[in-house]
Amino acid sequence: MYSNRTTTLEITGYDALAMSEFRIHHDVNELLSLLHVRGGDGAEVYIDLLQKNRTPYVTTTVSAHSAKVKIVEYSKTPEDFLRKYDELKSKNVRNLDPLVYLLSKLSEDKETLQCLQQNAKERSEATGNVTSSTSTTFAIPPTSTKMSMQELEELRKKLGNVTASSNVPQSAEVTRKMLRDRHNKKNPTQPNPVFPNWVYDRPALIGDFITGATPAGGDPAVAVGTMPLPAQEQALVDDLLFVLIGVDGRDITAQPVLGRQNRSFIIDPSLDMSIKELVNRILPVASYYSTITRFTEEKSSFEYGQVNHALTAAMRTLMKEYLILVTQLEHLHRQGMLSLQKLWFYIQPTMRTMEILASIASSVDKGDCMGGSTLSLLHDRTFNYTGDSQAQELCLYLTKAASVPYFEILEKWIYRGIIKDPYSEFMVEEHELQKEKIQEDYNDKYWDQRYTIVQHRIPSFLQKMADKILSTGKYLNVVRECGRDVTCPDAKEILYTLKERAYVEQIEKSYYYASKVLLDFLMEEKELVARLRSIKHYFLMDKGDFFVHFMDLTEEELKKPVDDIVPPRLEALLELALRMSTANTDPFKDDLKIDLMPHDVITQLLRVLAIETKQEKAIINADPTEVALSGLEAFSFDYIVKWPLSLIINRKALTRYQMLFRHIFYCKHVERLLCNVWISNKTAKQYALHRAKWFAAAFALRQRMLNFVQNIQYYMMFEVMEPTWHIMENNLKSASNIDDVLCHHTSFLDNCLKDCMLTNPELLKIFSKLMSVCVMFTNCMQRFTQSMKLDREMNRLTLEHGTMEGPPTQSERTVEQEKKRLTSKFLAEHMDALQSDSCFEATISKFDSNFSTLLLDLLDKLSVYSTNDCEHSMINIIYRLDFNGFYTERLERMAIERSQKAAA
Repeated sequence: MYSNRTTTLEITGYDALAMSEFRIHHDVNELLSLLHVRGGDGAEVYIDLLQKNRTPYVTTTVSAHSAKVKIVEYSKTPEDFLRKYDELKSKNVRNLDPLVYLLSKLSEDKETLQCLQQNAKERSEATGNVTSSTSTTFAIPPTSTKMSMQELEELRKKLGNVTASSNVPQSAEVTRKMLRDRHNKKNPTQPNPVFPNWVYDRPALIGDFITGATPAGGDPAVAVGTMPLPAQEQALVDDLLFVLIGVDGRDITAQPVLGRQNRSFIIDPSLDMSIKELVNRILPVASYYSTITRFTEEKSSFEYGQVNHALTAAMRTLMKEYLILVTQLEHLHRQGMLSLQKLWFYIQPTMRTMEILASIASSVDKGDCMGGSTLSLLHDRTFNYTGDSQAQELCLYLTKAASVPYFEILEKWIYRGIIKDPYSEFMVEEHELQKEKIQEDYNDKYWDQRYTIVQHRIPSFLQKMADKILSTGKYLNVVRECGRDVTCPDAKEILYTLKERAYVEQIEKSYYYASKVLLDFLMEEKELVARLRSIKHYFLMDKGDFFVHFMDLTEEELKKPVDDIVPPRLEALLELALRMSTANTDPFKDDLKIDLMPHDVITQLLRVLAIETKQEKAIINADPTEVALSGLEAFSFDYIVKWPLSLIINRKALTRYQMLFRHIFYCKHVERLLCNVWISNKTAKQYALHRAKWFAAAFALRQRMLNFVQNIQYYMMFEVMEPTWHIMENNLKSASNIDDVLCHHTSFLDNCLKDCMLTNPELLKIFSKLMSVCVMFTNCMQRFTQSMKLDREMNRLTLEHGTMEGPPTQSERTVEQEKKRLTSKFLAEHMDALQSDSCFEATISKFDSNFSTLLLDLLDKLSVYSTNDCEHSMINIIYRLDFNGFYTERLERMAIERSQKAAA
């Protein structure tokens, strides 16, 4: 079963290149749901397989035909398949040929076919009861009795009514109203112009047959079959000349049409067979005329867009030539010089033209084509008529005419960055998004969502250039929104041609111009690189003196619970630190702000990493910790970025910077705590020898902790961030467009997060525990050192001595007694805390054991990830922390135990 699903997913990859990452996830989950796949390895495994094994599929006439032939060979009902294929092709269904290619591949894989057949059988059995309960019911007699002919006829009528009601297409009026409402909802300030009602209420204006009208011939009482053959021929010529322009004759009448049916005709049955045969050859032209006339009248409405309007105008131009021909034939008929054979001879050259026009009209109508989809259909027809020069020239004329309004929208977009698409026909769609929200909403994707590609509106001849067209207009639009008017200097009129290179060159020229304009604007005028350097100074902590000064100033304030901190005071201290350090030379320092976060950095990272995983609900719904968040844990920087730099330095990027900063900032805080312990431990030298020995193990542990924290910081700052930053800077110098800049910047942040162990929940939890052990150790040492100082102070305090002025006074004795009482109380409290862990040596031993276990666990996990996942940069931590081989033996022992467990 696994191999079956894998094969299916690998085959699906041929058409997956056009998918976004979200679309791939959605489609794979949908496929697994349809196949009723539960448990197993989950969607992620198949998504990885799909992304690794997908290859581009290029549709060609040969590949589509061979795939179709292959399916016909395997199919039990090839006629039904070919009929459905032709129907979908006539409707201009997108990606039909890639789908047929996929099906042909599936038909070759017997194992997958068996799996799919079994799945289909299970689904049909599961849904059988539901279908029977929800289907339309009729009063059918019991099976024990036979149905009478009357009951059978009634049942047939009911079934026929149900079928007819389900197949009746929407009326043109309903369709127009739906399109008009959709447009007015999207553009309330620019309502669609509407034709007056009398245009639709007067059928005689249309030019098509009017059902129920009086025939245009002579006396209907005389049957045409009773006339002599010459008279029959002349009567039929007279009728045909009327029918060819949409008017019923005496002996030839048009049948009513329902929806998109082709027009059919009734001929007097008494007519001579030879004449009737010739008339039947000519009548398709009248049917084509009816189809074209109905199409041009319907699609010329404003609701169907400019492309369809231009197409109907071109068709009307061609129809004028047809009507001129019919007028000339009528003139010959009046002179008695037109026989039925001559009519057939004269009409033949036009017959092919009318057939092509009617075919195109039917396909556009069936496919509900508008805008780009209409152009795709016309282009495919033009391309498919290669070898038939007359037909290809006709389709080329129609495509050129229909593409004019589309190319006008395209020119404004790629030359000026403006969309003027009143009828929603263009491939690029604009959405109402405010650029100011880019700094407020983490999930706001202005750059991706303000302008998007609508797949079914892309003409097939512009499919390869769609991304460049989108990017070109977006680039120019950004510059335009900054108040600068830009127009491409190489702007030329774009015309449709079978030689795609002509307009491809124009699109590429405008793309390179737009890329250069926006890139120069951001790099030079808006100083993007200088801004990024400014952010690096603060968020990646490369201004050492500023941070030492800032942490000295804010140490007492940040020790408070976050609810007790006054943000304006922190802002004032930040301003002071900026002015009194080398950061004062930064021109963008005033954009740096203070931000107090609702979670500590570990919780924030774990919540982000848990998105779309099994642990997501557990983490989100978990009760908040009872321990109040301190200022140090909640503290972070924020940065003010204005448009258009907010495209690059958006809220998503700033959040990544904040995560990196909070991680390093907390490491720096732990390092300061350990250094403070080193300073306070100097007092141990003043104690007796046996008491000073107690500190030996504590000093060694403190040094190991300090070595760990400092090496981790060095690794993150000098082996991860600095090299990655220089790579990004060099890449930015060679970037050719803003998408490259976005890609390089995002890649820089992602690599930093990954190499700093912030994207791996397992490593993150171990690191968090190590930091907690270090903080708890420093708190313990500070309490013990404080208690030693108080003990010595107790011994020193005495009331036996006096001052230089004589024995102590009563007030001095009172003050000293109170001081002694408070000191004793404080000492008793701290000594109780130490005595609860039995003794100082046992406490230090426990800290040592916990720290060593966690550190070994971290080194072991780093070793595994650096080997299995090729995360080579992480192995540098092992080399730095195990520089003298102190942990090597134990790590090797753990690796052997792990391999033995795996083998078992």
